Amino acid sequence: MTPSFAATTSPLLIGTDNGIMLNGAKIDILAAACHGVGDERVGCGNGNDWRFDPLHAANGFRMDNHNAHTQPDGSYHYHGSPKALFSDSAVESPLIGFAADGFPVFGTWFTDTNNTVREAVSSFRVQSGDRPSADGAPGGSYDGTFRDDYEYVSGLGDLDECNGMTLNGVYGYYVTETFPYIMGCFKGTPDSSF
Repeated sequence: MTPSFAATTSPLLIGTDNGIMLNGAKIDILAAACHGVGDERVGCGNGNDWRFDPLHAANGFRMDNHNAHTQPDGSYHYHGSPKALFSDSAVESPLIGFAADGFPVFGTWFTDTNNTVREAVSSFRVQSGDRPSADGAPGGSYDGTFRDDYEYVSGLGDLDECNGMTLNGVYGYYVTETFPYIMGCFKGTPDSSF
């Protein structure tokens, strides 16, 4: 009810929902799919490097038009922008959900300090160069296939390392069309109910 910043950020974890949208569907950003683990589609847990990004088109994860799909138990969850919950035109986005740490989740559009309605911009980018290839790393060029292909650059965009910002005195996570899509970590402490 009254979220607050933790002393340090908390990572997203497999087996823990990241939040819930106002339509009742959950936010579950991470895929249990890592390079060199099982069939590379399921089976990797927390602590694995080279986790596939389910929204990277070449990875072949089947998503609907709202960047979501069902888990084996049938639960519907979002990996990215829930397009039906806010307008895709230049209209300030409403509150669309809550993260597990209690902070609000907003759509893509916000009003900036110049009173312009525009899309929030992530501060992540694909790293340049090649991935390591030793010790089970996949090698090849960084291209967005894996979550580890991205790096956070403070000030590159509007949003912090968790894909959030404080606007009008309220901290919230903002949906972006690019990585990390909804959130990259938690600024507060996730509630155990998630």
